[in-house]
Amino acid sequence: MSDQVVTRFAPSPTGFLHIGGARTALFNWLYARGRGGKFLLRIEDTDRERSTPEATAAILQGLDWLGLDHDGEVVSQFDSAARHAEVAHQLLDDGKAYKCFSTQEEIAAFRDAARAEGKSTLFRSPWRDTDAASHPDAPYVIRIKAPQDGTTVIRDQVQGDVIIRNDQLDDMILLRSDGTPVYMLAVVVDDHDMGVTHVIRGDDHLNNAARQMMIYTAMGWDVPVWAHIPLIHGPDGKKLSKRHGALGAQEYQAMGYPAAGMRNYLARLGWSHGDDEFFTDAQAKDWFGFDGIGKSPARFDTKKLENLCGQHIAIADDAALQQETQGYLAAANLTALTETQSGDLKRAMYCLKDRARTFPELLEKAHFALTSRPIEQDAKAAKALASVSNGILSELTPHLQNASWTRDDLEASLNGFAEARETKFGKLAGPLRAALAGRAVTPSVFDMMLVLGKDESLARLQDAAEKAQSS
Repeated sequence: MSDQVVTRFAPSPTGFLHIGGARTALFNWLYARGRGGKFLLRIEDTDRERSTPEATAAILQGLDWLGLDHDGEVVSQFDSAARHAEVAHQLLDDGKAYKCFSTQEEIAAFRDAARAEGKSTLFRSPWRDTDAASHPDAPYVIRIKAPQDGTTVIRDQVQGDVIIRNDQLDDMILLRSDGTPVYMLAVVVDDHDMGVTHVIRGDDHLNNAARQMMIYTAMGWDVPVWAHIPLIHGPDGKKLSKRHGALGAQEYQAMGYPAAGMRNYLARLGWSHGDDEFFTDAQAKDWFGFDGIGKSPARFDTKKLENLCGQHIAIADDAALQQETQGYLAAANLTALTETQSGDLKRAMYCLKDRARTFPELLEKAHFALTSRPIEQDAKAAKALASVSNGILSELTPHLQNASWTRDDLEASLNGFAEARETKFGKLAGPLRAALAGRAVTPSVFDMMLVLGKDESLARLQDAAEKAQSS
């Protein structure tokens, strides 16, 4: 086996990128990237009836949003069907597989009889050791010769050693009667041919490992390192499903969660590094390992996700946040920001991102910078304006004309104005927010004035003053 770590993510293109699949992809990505290895992507599209190009596109888009880049080209499992069949015939030629001519009716009758007698319904083909000369001219499948005594030990990095009695393993079909390979064969051949050294996947595949090991052993191939990770459950402890809310990675993008926060949260679902909750990609790559993965299912908690997302927004680069905001708007089918609005958003970012957990929250806080005159007040803001005595905003506008428009000067000017009127600045803050943003909850008045600039700020104050006088 190669000294270089090679992991893979191998989804079936039958729907969106499930959040559980996204977590599996992340674990594979972290393990490979943290060790200078390769992370490969294979689309397991052998089920032609259920696989769709749209589902493949959705999976690729989900991975792209999460920032999980893969090495090399995307591999299509269906394209390697001839190679899969070649391996089955090689095993047949080597006497490690055989032709089985049993019909579906015969197999069903065998199981019915076994069930009636209280025996195992594991099918034992009568064709396993027959001479080829006795074979009929009839359709057949190719079955592997499973070991019939002893045990198979799955040495799993998460679950520990899992022991399977070989008399519980059937002679698995490798090739169907129409010559097409089964999934179990295709997976093993693809993983071997792609040089996969570590198979990290959900623990619902744990039993598959014993059957897949039969093929590795029969072919004389190195068995990969197994790591079967627990599934994700909802807050109620039941398997994550539609009743718990969003399931697809792109749904979370459309709800406005930042990709970095999503990566951080998904990494913590089933894996831990001490008591660390918040960490960067670089830290996750450095820390991630099998020893931190638990055996019990993880529970999805939206509040924890939002908390981590808020922390990642707070430390993010302003330009990157502005770009990801546009990505959110596209994913949510909302109107994109204009070039001017994008510039205004980036300029205001410093006073927006500390308390926003999602992009909708960020954009709501940015409303003052993205809107244009005349400013429409919401109900709370309109009430704040209505409570202002006529003339207060009219007096404030010329008072600010001589301000140098630095934070210190604006603070001194507004506090001085409040003192002259024998009131506190807090009494002015509500009307100023309403005038500048049309909202009652905004960034600080001083930050808004600095972002908007002198001319725009004074114009908005004048508009509000005239509105107050006319009401």
